[in-house]
Amino acid sequence: MSSIFKGKKDVFHNLIAQQASLTVEGLDLLCKYVEAQSADVAEQLSLKEKEADEARRILIDELNHTSNTPFNREDIFNLSRSIDDVLDYAHSTVDEMEILNVKPTKYIQRIASLLKDAAYEIHQAVLRLENNPKVTTEHTQRAKALENRVEHVYREAIADLFSGPESIEHIVEMLKMREVYRHLSNAADRGDEAANVIADIVVKHA
Repeated sequence: MSSIFKGKKDVFHNLIAQQASLTVEGLDLLCKYVEAQSADVAEQLSLKEKEADEARRILIDELNHTSNTPFNREDIFNLSRSIDDVLDYAHSTVDEMEILNVKPTKYIQRIASLLKDAAYEIHQAVLRLENNPKVTTEHTQRAKALENRVEHVYREAIADLFSGPESIEHIVEMLKMREVYRHLSNAADRGDEAANVIADIVVKHA
C-alpha cells in the first residue's frame, strides 16, 4: 500500500487530509454553535467552509494537470467531494438556523456531536491510508456506525416533530425544524459516502 504514495502523488493524499482536518474543525464549530448560537462561531464556520473549498479547488487543479495519481482519479475526486459536502451541510445547517430563527434542540445537539465524531474517524482513516490500511478500515467502520446512529436520532427527531399539537404555529415550526434536520442527515450521508470510498480504495490496493 505504501508504494502507491510517491513524490508528486503525495500531493493528493495531503490535500485530502487537509480537507478532512478542516471538516473536523468545522464540525467542532457546529457543535459550539448549537450549544450557544454565537454569531462569531457562525462566522468562523463560514470561513472554515471557504478554506475547505479552496483546498478542494487546488486538488481538482492538480488532478487536471497530473496523470500519475496514487489511486483511481474518480476515487480521489469522489472522496474529496464527499468530505467537502459534509462541511457544506454543516455550514448550511447553521445558515438555515439563523435565517429561520430555529433554536437548537436536544436532537440537533446529539446529531452535531455524532457528526463531529464521524468526521474525526474519516480524518483518521485518511491519515492511515498510506501505511496502515487495516487501521483505516477500522476507522471507516466506526464512521459508518456513527452515521447509523445519526439516522436513528434523525428518525426520533422527525417523530417528535409530528407528535406536537395540530396548529398553524406548530406546523410552521415543524417545517423549519425538518429543514434543519434534513441538512444534518445529508451531512451524515456524505460522511458515509466518504467512508465507502475509502474502503473501496483499501480493497483495490490490498
